[in-house]
Amino acid sequence: MTHLPLAGRRVIELGTMIAAPFATHILSQLGAEVIKVEPPTGDTTRALVRGGPSGTFLAYNHGKKSVSIALDTADGLEAFLRLAASADIVIHNLSPAATAKLKITADDLQAVNPALIYCHVRGYAHGPQHDDLATNPVAEASTGVMDDHRIDGRPSRLGPSYHDQFAGTFAVIHIMALLMQPPVDPKERRIEIGLYETGLHVAGRDLAGVQLKMQLLGRPEREAGGEFASPGYGAYKTSDGRWVYLLVLTDAHWRKLTQALTMPEGDDAELASLRQRKKQRDRVEAAVRAAMGQLSYEEAAAKLKAGGVGFTEVLPVERVLDAPQARQPGKLREFDFRGLKFETPEFPGQRDVVPGLPPPELGEHTVEVLRALSFSEADCARLLETGAVAERTDAFAWAPVRPDGAPKG
Repeated sequence: MTHLPLAGRRVIELGTMIAAPFATHILSQLGAEVIKVEPPTGDTTRALVRGGPSGTFLAYNHGKKSVSIALDTADGLEAFLRLAASADIVIHNLSPAATAKLKITADDLQAVNPALIYCHVRGYAHGPQHDDLATNPVAEASTGVMDDHRIDGRPSRLGPSYHDQFAGTFAVIHIMALLMQPPVDPKERRIEIGLYETGLHVAGRDLAGVQLKMQLLGRPEREAGGEFASPGYGAYKTSDGRWVYLLVLTDAHWRKLTQALTMPEGDDAELASLRQRKKQRDRVEAAVRAAMGQLSYEEAAAKLKAGGVGFTEVLPVERVLDAPQARQPGKLREFDFRGLKFETPEFPGQRDVVPGLPPPELGEHTVEVLRALSFSEADCARLLETGAVAERTDAFAWAPVRPDGAPKG
């Protein structure tokens, strides 16, 4: 039987959107019991697609329990504090103002549970902007990523919210470190992860690179990215309209590519080194485009594989999970939700897929958790009647479509 390192640990999540839910998703995959505490309206991601949950909710909230609590009520806050007293970890990404207003700061929660690890993923860590708001795009804009990613000349955000996910991952790293060596002082069990600081760390290579160029060249020269720095490294279209991404970083890679595709440029001594190819970038790019454009995808793939060239097809999202590599045992988790079937990727490094809960309905586990905290049946009934907590609600109804695009049913 697979041993999960966080089995027996209880994690309370007060999360919305991505950063905190992504962190608790990882903790859940490592065996922790995650109780997702949601307001009566639910996590925002429960109502983003056709009136129901989005891919974010489905991918990062399976395996959790949902408890619906109105924290802005006295009875709701009391119930939450009793829950926090039973936990090992609380993690949230609420705004600083909401955290103070709801009375769920580190001081508030460690007053009822001094051993608690308290993690707040927020816009900014300590500094003059400590209480300012930030989101994933704000982190991209303020740390150089957005300036480097332009669409028609306009700085634009990346597609996925990578900074949210990095922040959640950094939170897990800090939490695991504290679990390994728990400090005696409760204040040392407080973690703040800023999206801005996450962005700085992720941009470290580029920030160091521009400093290097400034000192060597006297100007902030920079290259747009690895694929532009190395001619032949990037995406190229085949004759049947499919795209192949080539990994051509070194001179050895270039030799393998030209041999595999029988390119005459491979015999040109003026293109033998990367420095030389950079000086003739347009010629190299045109040659690779032409060579790839003469072959179908299957023809190109066979030649590249036989020649030992690193490559992959650029896949649309709907085809990603069809790849044989993705379908290997232990890589995907299957679950049903609202009568629909889903497969989501497992946490990398897991040896086996351990069966777990599907994504929870809002408030699905409220009464179950309250009873485990020694609330009586009368107490539970009173809390439900006053609206301090809420039970499972099926407030949305997806309208799946038939293959012809018409709604089912």
